[in-house]
Amino acid sequence: MAEASIPLTDDEIQDALKGVPGWRREGNEIVCAYKIRYHGGVAMIVHVADVERLISHHADIDLRWDLVRFRITTHDAGYRLTVADFDLAQRIDAIAAAHNAQPA
Repeated sequence: MAEASIPLTDDEIQDALKGVPGWRREGNEIVCAYKIRYHGGVAMIVHVADVERLISHHADIDLRWDLVRFRITTHDAGYRLTVADFDLAQRIDAIAAAHNAQPA
């Protein structure tokens, strides 16, 4: 995990964003939202939380009636973006697809 905690350069972040369509950079976070009804969103969040626990990396999650928004940064790297953030984004994308959530 040591390598995963090294902050990425701006160029590395731009390259990494190409691997997670739908995610965008907002300062030192990457952000993505998915359209999904409330109860489906709850199930999706539980699924994401189980994976986050296994990889010891967590997103900030905002649940609304028909939307779930994820914000990711690496707290241990001084709230900077790292490889771990983009790995989690890819995992969240796969979970969202499994729950039939649509990018917002």
